[in-house]
Amino acid sequence: MRPSRLVSMLLLLQVKGRVTAQALAEEFDVSVRTVYRDIDQLSAAGVPVYADRGPGGGFALLDGYRARLTGITKAEAETLSIAGLAGAATDLGLSEQLRAAQLKLVTALPDASPDASRIGSRLHIDPVGWYRRPAQVPHLTLLAGAVWDQKRIAMQYQSLASPNPGDGEPERIRDPLGLVLKGGDWYLVARARTQLRVYKVANIMHLAVLDETFERPAGFDLRAEWAGSVAAFEKSLLKNVARLRLSQEGMLRLSRLGAAAAEQAQSAPPDDDGWQEVTLPVEQFDYAAEQLLGFAGHVEVLDPPELRARLRRLAQHIATLNAG
Repeated sequence: MRPSRLVSMLLLLQVKGRVTAQALAEEFDVSVRTVYRDIDQLSAAGVPVYADRGPGGGFALLDGYRARLTGITKAEAETLSIAGLAGAATDLGLSEQLRAAQLKLVTALPDASPDASRIGSRLHIDPVGWYRRPAQVPHLTLLAGAVWDQKRIAMQYQSLASPNPGDGEPERIRDPLGLVLKGGDWYLVARARTQLRVYKVANIMHLAVLDETFERPAGFDLRAEWAGSVAAFEKSLLKNVARLRLSQEGMLRLSRLGAAAAEQAQSAPPDDDGWQEVTLPVEQFDYAAEQLLGFAGHVEVLDPPELRARLRRLAQHIATLNAG
């Protein structure tokens, strides 16, 4: 018998009012017989739960029975229900804990009712970008446990710089400090001796949690560390400067070069044809040319000549492949 299931069942009855045995069995992934045993346990513990027989019947709590939490409003509890994404909690192996916490928040309210959790039924957050599928992260739950318990890990990581892409890098020992979900992908912020590093969890090929624990850095702020890492990464990519001539449609596509580049863009007033000169940082010329190809006939590279030539060669190569 799981005490946590009994508590969650009690809270669910408090929120929904009356629930059938079949609905409870489906909610907690147990048999109907187990539900009846759980109800008997609640009754034996003094919880005033009763059964209504016949069509539309089910289990319900005696009117007026309620556990309450002081100092929190209904709006505050509903807002807390979206503080952690349900999908993220599932990835981390915490979906049951999240569900129980949300039930406790809602049922603790003085005016809790069957629609008290309306935010969850009216707002859904999908962090995965369009035309993508969630990345497979087989090591995430194990990694999350290491983060919570402050256990060192040994991992083999597949990076772009690996000399043998199929083999990954040699096994490294790391202190896992935090996990970040960005754009549908999970990232690990870890300490390598005295330096902090960021790893894409989907690229971890092998992971082992060691018995050795570690002390977290004093004053470590995951949110601030992540923001700094993102800013530094974007800045490291934008090593060149380009001067472009863009149509109005091209100006609308400027964000395709990345938010960091678009934010630093310096634009001249439109000319008589409505085109504008724009100076902005870009990535390596090979990649920048591929990005600009998506602008179709809405971009002209004015400078540097090397980028202009690469864009021209790329367009000619595509035209040749599709000729005839």
